[in-house]
Parts: sequence; structure tokens; C-alpha cells
Amino acid sequence: MAEVRVERTDDGGFFATNARGARVAIGGSDQDGVFTPVELLLVALGGCEIVTVEPLTAKRGHRLVKLAVRVDAEKVETSKLGPVTTTYEIELPPGDAKAAEVFEAVAHRVHEGYCTVGRALREPTDTIQVLPPRS
Repeated sequence: MAEVRVERTDDGGFFATNARGARVAIGGSDQDGVFTPVELLLVALGGCEIVTVEPLTAKRGHRLVKLAVRVDAEKVETSKLGPVTTTYEIELPPGDAKAAEVFEAVAHRVHEGYCTVGRALREPTDTIQVLPPRS
């Protein structure tokens, strides 16, 4: 089960925490030093893909020298995103002729079915529930 807590601070800001102590500041696009909720969605997708691609590629004996992913999307309406694009930036290990082929195969499989966040974006969950406040 995945669970986070998002709360307002005394000064009107917002932050999210998880049970392992990680914390991220959330705010509007007009604020410095925070992620917007849409940016966090893109982070979730890029993070899910890269943390799945890296160990699978390395496990096959092809650890990339550089591995990064950029995730882009534009709002096409007030509360609707257009297409989301992931673009990998890689540097192949010197002398490893198969690294590119292995990376491409792994990245494709991860993108198509092994990234939970990507699947949730393509195949939304049946229900999002808003429960009454806990006392």
C-alpha cells in the first residue's frame, strides 16, 4: 500500500511526507522552491520509469554511464493535461555494443507495462474516494 500525507503549514504553504520521513514542498507555479502538483505527477512517472529501468538494465550486464529522464506535458485545458512525453538521456558504456539494444528493450517494456504510475495514467483506477474527516 502506498500512503502519503499532505498538509498545510502555519504560514499557508503545503508539504507532503511519507512514513519513511521524506518531505517535499508543494505550491503554485508562482512560488520558488516548491513543486506544483502537476510537476509531482510528472516526477512520479519519470521516477517510476527510471528506478525500474536502471536495475533491469544493470542486471543484464549493461550499466549505463549516464541515465536521466525528462518528462514533459502541457495543460490543454484548466484541469486537463495533453500528451505526456518521456525522453531518456543516456550515455553508453565504452565498448559495450549491446547496451543500447538492451536499454531500448527494457525501457520499452517498463513504459508499456512495468511502471505502476504510467499504467495508472493510462488505465485509471476505478474509484477515487474522498472520505469524511477523522475525528
